[in-house]
Amino acid sequence: MYLLRLTHRWLGVAFCALFAMWFASGIVMHFVPFPSLKETQRFEGLIPIDLSLVVRDPSEAVIAGGINDATRVRLLQRIDGPVYVVSGTSGTRSVHAGDLSTAAVAGAQLALDIAKDNARRRGMDASRAIATAVTDYDQWTVPNAFDRHRPLYRVALQDANGTEIYVSSMTGEVVLDTTRSQRWWNYAGSVVHWIYPTSLRNRWTLWDAVVWRLSLLAMIAAISGSVLGVARWRPLSRRLKWSRAGWQGWHHLLGLICGSFVLTWTFSGWLSMDHGRLFSRGQLTEAERMALGTPPLWRDPTENHSQKISSTAREVEWFVFDGRFYRRERIGFDGQTLVPMAGAGSRSPGGFLEAGEVGDLVQRLADGCAAPRIVATNDHYPVRSSVPGAPVYRSICNDVWLQVDGASGEILERLDRSRRAYRWLYSALHTADLPGLRSHPYLQSALIVSLCGFGLLFSATGVVIGWRRLRSTVSARKGMSGRR
Repeated sequence: MYLLRLTHRWLGVAFCALFAMWFASGIVMHFVPFPSLKETQRFEGLIPIDLSLVVRDPSEAVIAGGINDATRVRLLQRIDGPVYVVSGTSGTRSVHAGDLSTAAVAGAQLALDIAKDNARRRGMDASRAIATAVTDYDQWTVPNAFDRHRPLYRVALQDANGTEIYVSSMTGEVVLDTTRSQRWWNYAGSVVHWIYPTSLRNRWTLWDAVVWRLSLLAMIAAISGSVLGVARWRPLSRRLKWSRAGWQGWHHLLGLICGSFVLTWTFSGWLSMDHGRLFSRGQLTEAERMALGTPPLWRDPTENHSQKISSTAREVEWFVFDGRFYRRERIGFDGQTLVPMAGAGSRSPGGFLEAGEVGDLVQRLADGCAAPRIVATNDHYPVRSSVPGAPVYRSICNDVWLQVDGASGEILERLDRSRRAYRWLYSALHTADLPGLRSHPYLQSALIVSLCGFGLLFSATGVVIGWRRLRSTVSARKGMSGRR
């Protein structure tokens, strides 16, 4: 017990302020998440494609882009003309749809023009916009999702909201925007909660190791405190009596009240940094990727189809699904047309993939797969397509669940037993993502704020106790030094 007390005492001194920061920033994060470009915002900024300027075909764009493992080609309209964006495992490249020259953004003026046009289409004031920086990383672009777009041009609109827009140098797409309010609140929320200073986070491996270890030590502090708290609990005359008065008494009492939450929240927070250490990551295995086969050659199936594209399309994508080509046209935020190309079956064009097409794919990945079914909106393992109303299909293959987007053909998630357990141990415990609460967001918010509020008060008593402990220890050592 002495070793347990010693462990909790000094880990508590070291981590009490961190606990308080986590609880306070967790409340902020619930209401103001880390900045991102929502699909609604992205689509609002898209320009209808001028098909008269689309001279070359997707197959030629793949060759010109040099992406040998290309699986997707998108056609977008930029202010300087239509461009193809070619994507594969090895990278992303963009070329002009007129002459196949590189469409990478090489100057700040083009980035400024793209950002201003995007802002106007979204109803923002861009009259005073200026290009402010070209950066590989800043505080809001450290996530790995931006790696294919670096470096990024940052454009300040200088509007009332202090909006800043980020333009990809590789594709010329607007990939992020932030407002002054978002930035300030996130310094008090996500940045401190995730320990996200740019100098650390842009070194992903180092950041991952540091935060994982800190979270592990914090969990040990919480476990040791929970054990001690229960051991010191004394029932007396139907009242709770704690062994010490003052701040330590309040720390003990609050620990008894919210100790279970503190323990589970700390544990689930540690799991947020798992990244494949204990649980699977929800991605296809190497064997499953091999079963998909090599991407087919981009040739006849995609040629000479630009003339048939809808004149209202804002984005066109050619993609490979189960070794066959499809073309999807985004004609509205909540609507699209999906056209099977040569060799992709004889069905009529529709909006989304059908269950039979998804079933053909999953049978190549696993044995014993049940027929795909659409995931319900209230499913315990929620997953959504980027296109509102589009079906997401789930096929259960023995222990593995494969979830496929009916709009884009992407395999959104691979849920094995390990990943399903992770959903409950992380998402349910850390963000109150529970079936009964998901449909009652106000109740969910009230629960999160209340629990984090108790956790903050509990941590604040620990900060006072820790400070006093440090001060008394330093004073005692100074006294001993003086007597020598």
